[in-house]
Amino acid sequence: MGKYDCLKIENQLCFPLYAASKEMVKQYKPFLDELDLTYTQYIAMMILWERGETNVKELGKCLYLDSGTLTPLLKKLEAKGYIVRARSKEDERNVIIRITEAGEALKDRAVKVPEQMGKCMALSPEEAAQLYILLYKVLGQMTE
Repeated sequence: MGKYDCLKIENQLCFPLYAASKEMVKQYKPFLDELDLTYTQYIAMMILWERGETNVKELGKCLYLDSGTLTPLLKKLEAKGYIVRARSKEDERNVIIRITEAGEALKDRAVKVPEQMGKCMALSPEEAAQLYILLYKVLGQMTE
């Protein structure tokens, strides 16, 4: 093995992760266009469909996003009528995000997206489960 083999793209774990992530988001696009959501808006809505409400800090932690990325995203979701943002009465620095009726109604249309995406993946259910475990293992080590 040569001195510079470590710099070959085919020897980088980060490259197939990056490329697969980019391609997966591209596969989501037509399904999310029907919902008028970007991928990042979609994953934010997934948290809110599950919880009903959360705060910006917790949402950022769940999605691995900083407030600089979340603020414009949340403003757009609020403009669409899917969420409302309000300062916490207990702590003005804390912004609470609540799903609206319109945001909750969107869930009925979004429920088809995971199944549609499943058809785009050439993995068996077992392979998908293993990949999920490995990716979260990597994420856990990088965020400790």
